[in-house]
Amino acid sequence: MLTLDYDRLGVGPGDVVLDIGCGFGRHSYEAIRRGAKVVAFDLAYDEVHKTLGTFRAMADDEPLAPSAHGSSVQGNTLHLPFPDETFDRVMASEVFEHIPDDHVGLAEVFRVLKPGGTFAITVPRFGQEMVCWGLSNEYHNTPGGHVRIYRQRQLEGRLRDAGLEPQGIGFAHALHTPYWWLRCLVGPKNDRNPFVRGYKSFLEWDIMSGPPLVRRTERLLNPILGKSLVVYSRKPELVHAHV
Repeated sequence: MLTLDYDRLGVGPGDVVLDIGCGFGRHSYEAIRRGAKVVAFDLAYDEVHKTLGTFRAMADDEPLAPSAHGSSVQGNTLHLPFPDETFDRVMASEVFEHIPDDHVGLAEVFRVLKPGGTFAITVPRFGQEMVCWGLSNEYHNTPGGHVRIYRQRQLEGRLRDAGLEPQGIGFAHALHTPYWWLRCLVGPKNDRNPFVRGYKSFLEWDIMSGPPLVRRTERLLNPILGKSLVVYSRKPELVHAHV
């Protein structure tokens, strides 16, 4: 289940890619399959450990390009442990809504990105997220939960403030929006609700099977109902020092 468009991000063989907040690596794996050199980065040890294990399994089981390589690093987005201008591409999916000081996090992205490099950030979409917050305080008011709801213009402004140039937007996961509204309505931790269980089974079937009709339907609904907003940006080739 991928949230961003790798063609728009420009991921290709030999690119050095940073996946911030990799979770269990779903976006890292696709970049590896495209021949990139990927660093999966997350605050949680379990996530980076499991992702590294999957990289090893992929190397054994899949015909990967010679340029493909995967590694994982545990750390904090506010202090990325990499030299300046290390990465061709950076991606951060559903991460920055959790970070209190997002200005610092985006400044770190700018620092480690090469001039001309691209960055894709995905966050929960404003309207859809407002409904979730309205239905349930528990949805966001938990340790490590969401600390803000981004408007598109606000997020693009944050990127510009960091020195990045927004290049376009996208939307994803329309079929997940009603699922999260339902979960918030009955309680985010109420996994026993039959409607929640039924909808979750449908989403899992869709992810595993990828039925063409369902995929086409979601693509049509994404601009209206998409759960995630994706903003693509670029670091200028000629970087002017900020005073």
